[in-house]
Amino acid sequence: MSESRSAAIVRKTNETSVSVSVNIDGTGTSKISTGVGFFDHMLDQLSRHSLIDMEIDVKGDLHIDDHHTVEDTGIAIGQAIAKALGDRRGIVRYASIDLAMDETMTKAAIDVSGRPFLVWNVAFSAPKIGTFDTELVREFFQALAQNAGITLHILNHYGANNHHISETCFKAVARALRAATEIDPRQAGRIPSTKGTLA
Repeated sequence: MSESRSAAIVRKTNETSVSVSVNIDGTGTSKISTGVGFFDHMLDQLSRHSLIDMEIDVKGDLHIDDHHTVEDTGIAIGQAIAKALGDRRGIVRYASIDLAMDETMTKAAIDVSGRPFLVWNVAFSAPKIGTFDTELVREFFQALAQNAGITLHILNHYGANNHHISETCFKAVARALRAATEIDPRQAGRIPSTKGTLA
């Protein structure tokens, strides 16, 4: 690619201050600080396995809970990815993967469509992983899908360990996102849609 597929987003509200930069054509290096240790670990997996370089710095109202920090980070990452992809010319567009981790198997399927939608079929057996609310995993992917303009389906086939279930969600989405945003040499720079637009 001659053009850089990189973008930066700064989002400030009364609840959070979020700074995100991404490089779609990176190597999966990341510098992440959200103040939420488990979330940082998941975002590191997202960057590493998508090969999207990410720098994420968040200051949030963690004295209340982690919700605003997680959701607003998802919003900013999604906006940065959408901005970096531009008109989505030449991309593969679709991808899916079944990702295994120990006793857990999770599927992620993506259409980089410009039409945001999340289908979430994941159940956790406990309300928390350490101090992290498991319900926030869905909130993150909802914010990501809405703001990146992607159709995203996540299905946990089975699993016993909630850490593994969450981690397979992040890794599966990362791998599917990597495949779907790759440049397809057979597209010859075309937008992969009969409509002529993925905006």
